[in-house]
Amino acid sequence: MSHTNHQCDLDADCDHHDCGHHGDDHHHDGGPLAELVTVRDWLRYAVTRFNRNRVFFGHGCTNAFDEAVWLLTHALAIPADRLEPFMDACILGEERAPLLALIDRRVDERVPTAYLTNEAWLHGFKFKVDPRVIIPRSFFAELLENGFAPWVNDPERIASALDLCCGSGCLAILMADAFPAAQVVAVDLSEDALAVARDNVDDYGLNERIELVRSDLFDALAERRFDLIISNPPYVTASAMQALPPEYLHEPRMALAAGEDGLDIVRRILAHARAHLNPGGLLAVEIGHNRAIVESAFPELPFIWLTATGGSDMVFMLSAEDLPA
Repeated sequence: MSHTNHQCDLDADCDHHDCGHHGDDHHHDGGPLAELVTVRDWLRYAVTRFNRNRVFFGHGCTNAFDEAVWLLTHALAIPADRLEPFMDACILGEERAPLLALIDRRVDERVPTAYLTNEAWLHGFKFKVDPRVIIPRSFFAELLENGFAPWVNDPERIASALDLCCGSGCLAILMADAFPAAQVVAVDLSEDALAVARDNVDDYGLNERIELVRSDLFDALAERRFDLIISNPPYVTASAMQALPPEYLHEPRMALAAGEDGLDIVRRILAHARAHLNPGGLLAVEIGHNRAIVESAFPELPFIWLTATGGSDMVFMLSAEDLPA
């Protein structure tokens, strides 16, 4: 995924430095700490190291330049959307070592930038994250931004909503925004994830509207019913888990792995969702690239596949009446 067209000619780019950075020479005398001065210098250096070392971009950015901007602007406390006025500003000596350490961890340890900065963004919403939770990314963000139209005609009519496997609480917060009359329940099995979700719910002032519940899917919900249930559950197959880029191995395994065919959690959701939906209620579940596996496992179910910018077969929807009793 590295965009090598962002790489620059090192000699031409840094005519006021000796820019021969290769391998781990940044640990030697001189090197980046002495030779890189401006934001422009450090941005170039980060992009080059990301590209040369083929880091993987799958947690908020799709290329080395955007990832480097995210990391640098956070570290230097400058606005990412107004970078240009700062490009030729000098970075103080005391700022350079922490900045280099972040770049090193991104490259050498493959730690995702979201964990290095303790923040992630989803459709304009900022969330606290750390390795206790999966980094927010979901096709639901776009669907919720549109109020789940056309499947939900009037967002005000959604009075109750459930987010299964809520992780950081990001989708529950987006649901509260999309459906202003809804009381939202957010469920996760992980106490650690719920602690992070609590921080995010607090940050958005939604304590009165979002209830966090520790539960193994529906187990602790008794007979509670909802107008809308969404879930972005673990759905990575066993073979895909073996092939994941190292960045993903920093995330909680329980938030990714879902058995041999990736459907361990999906099967349980489908088996019990009807009992927790109001008449006319909707269930929507994100399953990544597993559409063929899902349709093969449940040929009798009339799945509706929702379209988002990133694909038209990543999220399925079923009405309460179409779910198994």
